[in-house]
Amino acid sequence: MFPPFWLANDSIDFPSPSLALKEPNGLLALGGDLSTSRLLNAYRLGIFPWYDEEPILWWSPDPRTVLFLKDLHISHSLQKFLNKNPFTIKTDENFAGVLQHCAAPRVREAKLTGTWLNPPMQSAYLALHEMGYAHSIEVYENNILVGGLYGISMGRLFFGESMFSLKTNASKVALVALTKQLKMWDFLLIDCQVASSHLFSLGAKQIPRQQFMEILAENNKFDSKILKWSFS
Repeated sequence: MFPPFWLANDSIDFPSPSLALKEPNGLLALGGDLSTSRLLNAYRLGIFPWYDEEPILWWSPDPRTVLFLKDLHISHSLQKFLNKNPFTIKTDENFAGVLQHCAAPRVREAKLTGTWLNPPMQSAYLALHEMGYAHSIEVYENNILVGGLYGISMGRLFFGESMFSLKTNASKVALVALTKQLKMWDFLLIDCQVASSHLFSLGAKQIPRQQFMEILAENNKFDSKILKWSFS
């Protein structure tokens, strides 16, 4: 039996991430559903959904892009921007709003691209938010939501899913605020899933999937900080 594997509808089990394809990098399985139980089991195993149309595609890339909280890099220009305190930061006040902005089509290289965050995906993450696992970091200017990010919190890891920015540096401010708060809660890292120059500029790096799986196994020993978050 070779990947990608078809998932059974009557089970939330996944094949080992070590069986994922090398090309496309990390594709492990197809099918299944977006139930909260399946999603939570996926994140515990370092697997996440990412697809445009049915069937659902499940991924576990190698290497894995992560941001160890101690490695957060704040450039001189970003620090000057932060010192001005241009924004107000909130958490879990408008998860649906952050989700909608992250789902909006993006302009890349003068082309309007689609979104992987389709209605079923949005409903799934809203359900996880209501359970206390999914959280949003929101950036406001004059009480208007101008940036933010959302992800899943399990144990002492935060699995970042998506971010958006309507104002310069807004998404970076959200990530800095999240990182500083997670350090206060003794978290270890933010899972960034796949590489980007934007994330690398903030201190993210790539690690072998096997190392990430070892971190996950240790992380599963810790209780999750669920329910509504409040930042210090």
